[in-house]
Amino acid sequence: MEIPFAESWKIKMIEPIRKSTREEREKWLKEAHYNVFMLKSDYVYIDCLTDSGTGAMSDRQWAAMMTGDESYAGARSFFELKDTINRITGFEYVIPTHQGRAAENVLFSHLVHEGDHVPGNSHFDTTKGHIESRKAFAIDCTVDEAKDTQLEVPFKGNVDLNKLEAELAEHADKIPFIIVTITNNTAGGQPVSMENLRGVRKIADKYNKRVIFDSARFAENAYFIKMREPEFKDATIKEICREMFSYADGMTMSAKKDGLVNMGGFIATRWEDWYEGAKKYCIPFEGFLTYGGMNGRDMAALAVGLDENTEFDMLQTRIKQVEYLASKLDEYGIPYQRPVGGHAVFIDADRVLDQVPKEEFPAQTLTIELYREAGVRGCEIGYILADRDPITRENRFGGNDFLRLCICRRTYTNNHMDVIAAALKNVYDRRHEIKRGVKIVWETELMRHFTVQLEPLQ
Repeated sequence: MEIPFAESWKIKMIEPIRKSTREEREKWLKEAHYNVFMLKSDYVYIDCLTDSGTGAMSDRQWAAMMTGDESYAGARSFFELKDTINRITGFEYVIPTHQGRAAENVLFSHLVHEGDHVPGNSHFDTTKGHIESRKAFAIDCTVDEAKDTQLEVPFKGNVDLNKLEAELAEHADKIPFIIVTITNNTAGGQPVSMENLRGVRKIADKYNKRVIFDSARFAENAYFIKMREPEFKDATIKEICREMFSYADGMTMSAKKDGLVNMGGFIATRWEDWYEGAKKYCIPFEGFLTYGGMNGRDMAALAVGLDENTEFDMLQTRIKQVEYLASKLDEYGIPYQRPVGGHAVFIDADRVLDQVPKEEFPAQTLTIELYREAGVRGCEIGYILADRDPITRENRFGGNDFLRLCICRRTYTNNHMDVIAAALKNVYDRRHEIKRGVKIVWETELMRHFTVQLEPLQ
């Protein structure tokens, strides 16, 4: 008999979670203006809003926190973190920040200016926001295969090299850098191949441009390279990471994802001029150079987390759970972005709620229905998150419209996955009864999805 796959860790501490009634959830949704970001966490049974900062830390990480050095300048914990980042990425210069969007703010304050074009593969919300808030343009060069959720190709997160070269050929003088998101969150947690990274590097060198990796889930990307590119089947995750970063000039990192910590981030680069430019913004925005926005104990925990999560067993356990949830949805015939990504299952809301007009935001409607059904909180990654076009102010409907179900690292069991799948099946079974969506009654100019207020349409 084949021995089944099991987690590479055991549970040492638990936290109670609260069930609620449908009547309670109806009330709470109304109070939150039908924006699940506005729900109190105590009102959520299973939280799939994000995998950012929501995972469980290991015993080694908690132990490391006890030895954190809280010195304002020159903290030992910073140098431990810097050495770990250097070993994994090869980047010499490191600036800690309190999270990924802070890393973008610090680095982009130096690099991005009005009128610039920043090409990449499906810039995520804060990345696009930091570009567009500076009156620059985020140019999406993702491969077209990402738009067809039912197409099974291994690297849907790739940069379309023809699109990238066309953008550089036309606007090279306006492009400060190329950005590659690994894995590609907006496209459905889809990985980028090593072959594609090499192609991006070749084009960048041709036009004398530098490359930044948005690296929140770089370790998961390395796992998919190992599993899907035969050249790397015998390579370790750390070896794959080192080669990936050899094709980049710098990185921004939300350590709340693949760093396995609850708060933290950093900038790392091989270029001293980028480091010197970013330093000017780190100190006023974040803090002194050897702590940025982080405590010493958080830097100590992050150093351990980066080391742990660049090992195959840890990544395999995490991604197998995401695959398990996807397999349950396959049983129920629920369409999602295929093949399933590393950190979440992205439900194709346009296919599920096919009677809800795009102008009424199907993915947000599906998000509301799932919470209403069982207290499971997901997140819309679609037409609301896309914001309005900065010039025309029209809603952007050109991309996918997903309900993202993020799986927190080392937090839930497969029993919780069964609950999520069953709740979604119940919504799916009554999908044809859902004919209307929601309308926006209040929004901010940028990154509106966090605070938008909505009303259901009858």
